[in-house]
Amino acid sequence: MQFKIIDLKRTWDGYCKIDVYRLQHDRFDGSQSNILEREILERGHAVSVLPYDPVRDEVVLIEQFRPGTISVQASNPDMPVWLTEIVAGIIEDGETAEDVARRETHEEAGCNIIGTPELISHYYVTPGCSSETVTLYYGQVDTTNVGGLHGVAEEGEDIRVFTVSAEECFAMLQNGQLCNAMTTIAVQWLMLNRDRLRQNSGV
Repeated sequence: MQFKIIDLKRTWDGYCKIDVYRLQHDRFDGSQSNILEREILERGHAVSVLPYDPVRDEVVLIEQFRPGTISVQASNPDMPVWLTEIVAGIIEDGETAEDVARRETHEEAGCNIIGTPELISHYYVTPGCSSETVTLYYGQVDTTNVGGLHGVAEEGEDIRVFTVSAEECFAMLQNGQLCNAMTTIAVQWLMLNRDRLRQNSGV
């Protein structure tokens, strides 16, 4: 299967960037598609981390304002604007995904990854309109004294950090309190791997 880019223009170059593609691609029946015009959001590639303490059996969660929720809540008041999430950040020039995992865990949650983070998944966020991917890790942390307000002031971050037991975290997922993809994927992974992580830590 092949595709052909006919034209590519950058139409916005701000905090996020928007590229407009005109393209054609092969169809499954062997024919060619019509010429399509699609706007693609370019915001870089992200890393997210599930900070979990297998000894204390606690998960570190963060809460922060997310502007992309505003229009959703206008039509669905049950959807939150301040989201409960796991740690995440964008890969900057010269950084590896693991570098970002360690940096963001410290900046956003005030704790440090112990040992080597374990890869959970590498996935597209919404490939119909964005190039963004997420590299998702599990990071072992010590949750003793974790909590409070964190974030980088120059980046406009205002982050509330708190811990919950693994069982409470699973309940939050099941009752809809965790309503973003990276947190959902991470917590579902923890449901499957929690016993292994605890055994490996000597619990």
